Amino acid sequence: MFSRFAAFLAWLGRYGTQGFALSIFLGLALPQFSAAARPLLPVTIFCFTTVVFLRADFGVIAGLIRRPAKLLTACLWLIAAPAVIIGATLLLLGRAGLDPGLVLGLAILCAAPPIMSSPAIAILYGFEPSLIIASAILTTVLSPIVAPVVVELVAGAAVPLDRWVLTLRLLLFIGGGIMVAAIMRRWLGGERIRAMKANLDGFGVLMYFIFAIAAMDGVTRAAFERPGQVLTFLAVAFAVAGCGIGLAFLLLRNLKRPDRFMIGYGTGQRNMGLLVAALGAGVPPTTFLFFALAQFPIYLLPWLLRGVAARVRRADMPADAG
Repeated sequence: MFSRFAAFLAWLGRYGTQGFALSIFLGLALPQFSAAARPLLPVTIFCFTTVVFLRADFGVIAGLIRRPAKLLTACLWLIAAPAVIIGATLLLLGRAGLDPGLVLGLAILCAAPPIMSSPAIAILYGFEPSLIIASAILTTVLSPIVAPVVVELVAGAAVPLDRWVLTLRLLLFIGGGIMVAAIMRRWLGGERIRAMKANLDGFGVLMYFIFAIAAMDGVTRAAFERPGQVLTFLAVAFAVAGCGIGLAFLLLRNLKRPDRFMIGYGTGQRNMGLLVAALGAGVPPTTFLFFALAQFPIYLLPWLLRGVAARVRRADMPADAG
């Protein structure tokens, strides 16, 4: 039975980008299960966190720390750029004239660390993933300190939860994931973990499927009742994702093209679920709707950007060969 499940996970892992894209539409197609699956959101977030730390190559991270210029650039960009982009936009438009739920959703988006799947996406695109792995891990470790401050600064009075409570909950999520990953690394060993690559990829797709069903709670109903709001939230989410990739690719000239692409990818694609899970019942309905719709670029861009990623990889090949 276990071997069949492992083979199923390996099969899922071979269709990573297609699996991400399909998951979100299956989530929309199964609204009757969304409310029941919503309590599983924290479970899937914890699993993502654990698997990232389980698969992390700490030797690579240590090597980057010894020569920290690229890593510092990437981490500072991933922490500061989303807050500056979104904060400046909100100041320009005026927070008072915007839906408070959208303001809080944007604050959560820019405060959250990059999505935990960004290293997996780099691997699926054929990029060398060391920098995005190290950056995603370090910014995630720092998020219990950084994220509550950024949420409060960007959203202001829209924050529905005490900053210190959010900090504690994030520490429990991330610290717990690190501890479980450390136990599993000691039990399995690095060689077995590397051999399980396809299975772990498939497990990630399965978790994303469950996450998508849970995250889509109320989206189908909102699309029929408030189509204008849904389209606006979708447009904002895709605009942030596109802006993140474009600005990082243009400005981070000291990084290789694939690294710029992936740091840009992580700029607009954020692990909002980590903060939403930590906030729990304190998330207003419109904020949850924005969080749900912000999953569309996360699920669709790995598939939509395959051609762009292939061109970035080809453009970088002469430099690598030299």
